[in-house]
Amino acid sequence: MTDDLTRVPDAATLDRAAFERVLARATELQAAIGDRPEALSDAQLLELGEEVGISPEHLMQAIAEERGRGLLPGEGGLSRVFAGPRAVGAARVVPGTPASVLAAIDQTMQRDEVLVLKRRWPEKLSWEAQRGLVAGLRRRLALGGRGHHLAVATEVAASVAAVDATRVHVRLVADFSEVRSRRLVAMTATALVSCAATAAMLAMGFPPWAAALPSLALGTVALVTTHRGYVALLARAHVALEQALDRLEYGAPAKSPAAALLDAFTSR
Repeated sequence: MTDDLTRVPDAATLDRAAFERVLARATELQAAIGDRPEALSDAQLLELGEEVGISPEHLMQAIAEERGRGLLPGEGGLSRVFAGPRAVGAARVVPGTPASVLAAIDQTMQRDEVLVLKRRWPEKLSWEAQRGLVAGLRRRLALGGRGHHLAVATEVAASVAAVDATRVHVRLVADFSEVRSRRLVAMTATALVSCAATAAMLAMGFPPWAAALPSLALGTVALVTTHRGYVALLARAHVALEQALDRLEYGAPAKSPAAALLDAFTSR
């Protein structure tokens, strides 16, 4: 009887899971020896996808998503651990062309989020908060029922990539690095004051545990408060980004008369 361990398979076939493992391993081996392929065009990627049975529609969407991925780079370090990530993002496939979608996003950011255009690229826009008395009045009154949580961001950016002739992949990212830095500075200052208080209590003859307990409690409260407040800000900003994508996908909701009147006044 033939040993199953030495039996040759009847057909040179692989199921999908095995194919993915082979492809991943081949990529690792190629990277290990420094044999990197040249850049591939969309047509070449579609041809390769067709050979392995991947739908062109799904492949084009994956390509579009990959092109927008750079807006939200990976991040590590103690700042992320103690406060949270410096940016929050949202992405979706919406109907339209890159030009029409960018124009609609720009209108939404300037009219609804009280931002102003900062930079323009062929397939990317960025905004920052509008300054001045009128902009501050619009944010404080919030006549449209919006909190304008993106206004405190250092920068808000949008990247678009065509999926096909009628659909576009959009990625929105709000960068809060300045807000996070200010919160971390405040937290660090609290920690330094706590250390100074501990040193003073030790100098006055307090037991080490009695001197360290107030500082530990104050530092813990500062850390928890900073983290929770910043995470809550990111959560509100994420909702604002998703709402902007909702308007792209489903259309803008009707404005209240007061909000329409203020927009007409401020647009002059």
